Amino acid sequence: MLVTVLKNKKGASFVDACVLVLAIAMVLALVIKVMPVFIAKQQLDTFATEICRTAEIAGGVGGATSIKADKLRTQTGLNPTIQWSKTGNIQLNEEFAVILTSEVNIGLFGEFGSFPITLTSKAIGVSEVYHK
Repeated sequence: MLVTVLKNKKGASFVDACVLVLAIAMVLALVIKVMPVFIAKQQLDTFATEICRTAEIAGGVGGATSIKADKLRTQTGLNPTIQWSKTGNIQLNEEFAVILTSEVNIGLFGEFGSFPITLTSKAIGVSEVYHK
């Protein structure tokens, strides 16, 4: 159907083709503006998983997790707020959780249609260290 409309030599199909091209351009522009939010969500999920794994290996929340979080902040460009369910030393096989929250600005049409979206990511881990 689309091919027949585009191959039609009558003048009415010219307007249809222009509207079709305009609609495709608008959808493409929307996808380009919204895609960074999905990328930021993926980065936030990876951020949560990596600091959770660092806490599992270290056996607690402390210096090692802070250093890892600072490294990830510089790598990703995100600055999330980090909430831990437990702090300090975490005993062997104790479960803990980390929740990261970050705001990302989705600017659809520059500053006019710009509004913030809150992204949240959660990771759950189990300590691998026995503390005497």
